[in-house]
This record gives sequence, C-alpha cells and structure tokens, in this order.
Amino acid sequence: MAALTVINAGTQTTVQDLAGRPGMWDVGVPPSGAADELSFALVNAAVGNPDTAAGLECVLTGPVLVSDEDRLVCVGGATTQATIDGRPLRAGAVVRLRAGVVLDIGPLAGPGMRGYVAIEGGLDVPRMLGSRSTFILGGFGGLSGRPLETGDVLRLGRRENLLAPTPVELPPLSDTWQLRVIPGPHGAPDHLTSEGVVSFFETTWVVDHRSDRTGVRLTGPAPGWARTDGGEAGLHPSNLHDSAYPVGGIMLSGDTPVIVGKDGPSLGGFVVPAVVIEADRWMLGQLRPGDSVQLMPVTPAEAAEAIRARRSWLADLRQVPAPVTSVGTGPERPAVLHEAAAEGTAPAYTIRCAGERHLLVEAGPAELDLTVRVWIHLLAQALRRDRPEGVAEIVEGVRSLLVAVDSSRLGLDELAKQLVLLVAGLADPSTVELPAREVTLPIAFDHPEAHEAMRRYATSVRPDAPWCPDNVEFIRRVNDLRRRDEVFEIVAAATYLVVGLGDVYLGAPVAVPIDPRHRLVTTKYNPARTWTPQNAVGIGGVYLCVYGMEGPGGYQLVGRTVPVWRLSGDDEQPWLLRQFDLIRFTPVNAEELARQRAEIKAGRADLRVRPTTFSIADVQRIEQEAPVDIAALRARRRAAFDAERARWGA
Repeated sequence: MAALTVINAGTQTTVQDLAGRPGMWDVGVPPSGAADELSFALVNAAVGNPDTAAGLECVLTGPVLVSDEDRLVCVGGATTQATIDGRPLRAGAVVRLRAGVVLDIGPLAGPGMRGYVAIEGGLDVPRMLGSRSTFILGGFGGLSGRPLETGDVLRLGRRENLLAPTPVELPPLSDTWQLRVIPGPHGAPDHLTSEGVVSFFETTWVVDHRSDRTGVRLTGPAPGWARTDGGEAGLHPSNLHDSAYPVGGIMLSGDTPVIVGKDGPSLGGFVVPAVVIEADRWMLGQLRPGDSVQLMPVTPAEAAEAIRARRSWLADLRQVPAPVTSVGTGPERPAVLHEAAAEGTAPAYTIRCAGERHLLVEAGPAELDLTVRVWIHLLAQALRRDRPEGVAEIVEGVRSLLVAVDSSRLGLDELAKQLVLLVAGLADPSTVELPAREVTLPIAFDHPEAHEAMRRYATSVRPDAPWCPDNVEFIRRVNDLRRRDEVFEIVAAATYLVVGLGDVYLGAPVAVPIDPRHRLVTTKYNPARTWTPQNAVGIGGVYLCVYGMEGPGGYQLVGRTVPVWRLSGDDEQPWLLRQFDLIRFTPVNAEELARQRAEIKAGRADLRVRPTTFSIADVQRIEQEAPVDIAALRARRRAAFDAERARWGA
C-alpha cells in the first residue's frame, strides 16, 4: 500500500475532508472538516479526487512530506512558498510528486492562515463517526485524533475512478475582509438597540490572537445592549436560555463577538446577531490575527444567489467568482417567517432565519418554562418522524429548535410551512409522560483542575472579573448564601433534568433543577475561558453543565465528574446521557473520582442508571407543595442578583 511519510510535521497539520461529520450537531459533535472549504474543494478537484477524499490542512508552517509512489499533488489556501525538490510549486498547479522526492509546504506567512495539500487518491485514514476529519479537542478522526507528528506514515488511497486532473484558480487572500452576513436571529429591539445594530455592522473588527478552529474572536467596541441582563439565563445581557448555534453564527460571548467555527460548540447561551453566509464561510479559515473584518448585511435572496454561483464555479472550475458588488442597503431586523400567538396548549412562537441554511424556532417568553421545553421536544420529534428531504440537523434548545437544511434541496420558506403544520398536531405538553432514566454521577467539589482553570483565567484573561479568584464564592454571594459550602450542599441535594445535549460539545448535558429551590443563578464568564478541564461541572444562569472535553467555556465551576462521552471505535453510542435524563450527584474526594474516571474511560464501568419517567406533573407537584418558600427564595436571590449587577456598574 502506497504511503506518505511526514519528514517534518510543521506547526499544526491535520487530516481533513470536505463534508466533515454533519448530522450530529444535536449531541455536540461539530462537523469539523476543512476550515477553508473552498480552497480545499478546489485543490482536491484539481488532482482528480472525489469530494469525499481526505487531504491535509496546515497552519503557520506546513509539513515536509515524501511519498513512496508517484502521485499528483496540488497545494492551495495560504500556501505560497511550497517547493518540490527545492523548486517553487505554484498554488493551484497540478504536478507529479515523484517517489522519494521532498514536498516542503514551507511557511504560511500571510495573507491567509491555512494551507491545503491534496494528493491523488486522498489519504486512507479510518472514518470515525462517518468522517476522516480530525477533531483535535475531541481526540478522534484523522490520525489518532491529533495533529501529525514527525515520522508519521499516512496510507494513500487507491487511484481509481478519479476525475480528470485540472489546474485551478484559487480565491485571492487578503488582510482586509468583507464577510457577508444575514442579520439575526437576534437583534433589535429585544437584545440590541437599533443604534447598537447599526454600530455592529459599521464597525471594522480586528481578528483576535485567540482565534482557532472552534471560533474566530473579534475585537472592537462593546455591543449596544437593549437590556441590562439575561434574567435567569445570566447576569450579562448577552446571556440566553441555551440555544443551538449555526456554524458561521456570530455569538456575543459577553461583549466579545465570536464566529462559530467548524470545530465550534453546537449549543450555548449567547445572543447571535448575525450569521456568515454559506458562500463566504470559507474565509473564516483564512482570517489571521490582526486582520480587519467588515460585516456586510445581505438578504437571504442575495445569499442564495451567492451559493448558487459558488456551486456553478466548482462544477466547471474555469473561473474565479466576480467580486461582490451587492452588499445590501444596511442592517435589517431578523427575518420572521412565521409568528403565532399562544393558542390552546401551544405557546406563542416565532420562526426566524438564522442565516440562509437554518431556521430558529423560539417559543414562549424569555424565561425557563419546562412546559415549553417539552413542547419544543414534541415539535422536534414530530419533525424527525415527518422529515422533509433536505433537513440536515435538528437541534433542541431550552426554548428553541434549530433546523439546518441543505439549501440546494430545501428552502427555508417551505420548511417553515411544514413546521406550522406540525405544530397543529402536537399533544398537550402538560399531559405527556416521557421515558427517562435517573443517572447518578460522582462529583468532586472544589476539584484541583477546576481551580487550575480559574487560576489560568485570572492570570491570562481577566484578573479583575467578579468571579475571580473563586467561582464558588461568587455563586455564594450572588445567591445570598451564608456559607460557601451551601453551594455544594444545594448541588448535591438537587435532581437535575437534562434539557439539552452537546452544551460545550460531545454529549455534554445542560440541566436544570426540577425543584425551583435548588436553582442557583449565576452569570457566564465575560469573556469566556480559553481552557476548561474535561468533565468539569459548572453553573451558568440557572443551568448546570458537565463539560464533555477540554476546551473553552463560560460556566462558573464547582467541581468535576466522570466522562459523559466514550468513543470506543465500535458501534456503541458514545454519548452516555439522553434528553430528559434525571441527574443526581454523589460527592466523592478527588482520589476516588480519579479511580472512577479511569474505570469508565477504560470501559470497565459505566454510569449508574435506573429507568424512570418525567412529566410536567412532577414539577407542578413540587411547586404546589411549597409555593411560599419558592417565592421567597426567588425574591431573595433576585435581590442578590440585582445587588451584584449594581456593584458591576459601580
């Protein structure tokens, strides 16, 4: 079998394919795949590979490679200094790499951030969850789920049924970018002021050095908020009840815009004022720290025409798309495709565009209502049963449903009409009994790794944040508790209902206490952490989350638990929790937790589970037993919440 040997791995070189692994956004598995999907598609087609073939993506400095068999190669993206046997290799040209001859991709000095290498036949690495793409944070895909290392050997795919090789013209790169976006799904007047929306689109943003494949952070002025906080979702006005993001969605993480990348989180609790259109999403892979970015509002119709032109170009590979001249007339309010008042047992709801490939259904008022959460679940289940051709993703949030489509097969207007028809046939959510499981998890409160995350944040991100140096003390203060340990006692006493999966990746649950007396209220970090230990347990707004893996995050950390994701390589489902599971925590020390973590990771143990059910009647029973206590507690915590916000203002 022919192989490619890595003589020098470069800065960060990974195996990627074009499509990645779509269809798993609802459990927190990002699509991954080439960050600059346009350049990757072009160089792959240039050597005659089908769309499914895998190639290499590199950052800053490319790899040095040798093949043991003659193969055609093409490089692209930010690759401008590549050589074969010391002779320059022009990006977009198709050349034969002779066996034993050195291909050196060289430095990627800019403009652009990422380079691509396509080799005839593609790279034959195992598929994980349907794709060869590497997801480094998750530790799977590509070559053992990691960047390439010097000395690695990659098997080459067989050269059969290939297309005719064709040199290609690559899109020009720059340090100044215009990204076309569709406003919404969030905006004025609910989240931003009208002036704030105008400023958001008129600002020239700068790419932050902390950008990566999970998201592109932008620096610039603080948003013009139309509200003072997010209520139960958190102290900051950016905070929302957890809702799914589209790739290319620009979430406001506190006051920082972050464009969700190919390895980004599927579910989170931040406002999304705009979504990058599909035709311009490739640019996110080439944005380099220090580059300037202008966000140009366009209509869904303009976005649809842009992607049609892209598909036509890729079909004939004969010309570079003409420069964009139509960028719309200015920021518009998010497009509402349908709006309905509360009727019968259905809550009020809206259906909005979230870019040109996604619809966002939002139901009920902007507050936690578990009856609304069950209604969202019933709608999602109905859509899964009666799924139109072209629906790519169905992701449940707390009071929202995000539906992604293949825009070449299904239009958003048509999908919105289908959803309206499905709403008419939904059962009364207050009478539904859902199958569930009670899952008991060990938790080590005050875990050293949680405090390490707090320390790193205070050292390198924001030392003056009110939750520094101790998240638990912050939770105590903002909930008007007398003792720090009361935070742990409340978490241990609570029964948590899983209301979302994939919150900060890989089957990670977002959960809420069924008993309102156990609902501690906090805010999310602003800006977010850049590092969180795997399986840290945190609270943001009124919600609790277990982090599925190492990565960024914004919840206030209280401890650590066992893995909630286990990818074994066989057909076993890797996410261990389900929607509407009931979670209970049992406190253990750090040493016992380490033992249990090792047992679950090795497959020698599993979560402690017993079957049960969940219904809204369970919640109503608790609320009817202690209405005075619940009302008094909510008022006291709201007063502490307001006092904390006043301290911030001062």
